[in-house]
Amino acid sequence: MHDESTRAARLLDAQAKASELFAEVDTRGLIAPGQGERAVSDRIRDLANEMFGVKRFWHKRVVRSGPNTLHPYRSNPPDRIIEADDIVFADFGPLFEEWEADFGRTFVLGDDPVKHRLRDDLPKVFAAGRRYFEAQPDITGEQLFAEVVRLTEEAGWEYGGPHSGHLVGEFPHEKINGDEIASYIAPGSDRPMRRPDRAGRHCHWILEIHLVDRERGFGGFHEELLDLG
Repeated sequence: MHDESTRAARLLDAQAKASELFAEVDTRGLIAPGQGERAVSDRIRDLANEMFGVKRFWHKRVVRSGPNTLHPYRSNPPDRIIEADDIVFADFGPLFEEWEADFGRTFVLGDDPVKHRLRDDLPKVFAAGRRYFEAQPDITGEQLFAEVVRLTEEAGWEYGGPHSGHLVGEFPHEKINGDEIASYIAPGSDRPMRRPDRAGRHCHWILEIHLVDRERGFGGFHEELLDLG
């Protein structure tokens, strides 16, 4: 078993590589009009292999554009061709050796000012949620979720999913599903987030922000480590 400092360092390293991957996705223009979402997902998969030798992803690869960005993670909307004025988000969980990353970013292809504002608000809401977490030593998952929803509405958006994050760690990490709500940042998750896991290790968390504008028919997504970095 790895010591706590090694675990933290490996998780941060995995996230740094995921960030580098997404920066290269942007540099290479892989998210472009006329491309299908699944085709873009496959290109990002192949780039992860090229850059880091990634062979596996611990959750399904997600690329969503236009109205598909309204759907939460568990949905499986039909493949869509990306259009010139679209907003697009990507959510990937690459495995770097045995260490999980979970990283989500949003891209705006056109000049729509509302889409640009939503994209720019995503990291702001994330940062405010992280500050709230840091200021509350005994915070529970349901308390943080409630604050994320409040921050979302304060920014003028609607929150798009049933939760705002989950546990993360070595692969395979503690199973997360609807029967283990304490593994999520969600209503009903009433245990302190700062706690040991079943193996006695520190729990580490991913924070997700999914902002949507249902009237205009689009949303955006941002996620990364909450308690490290």
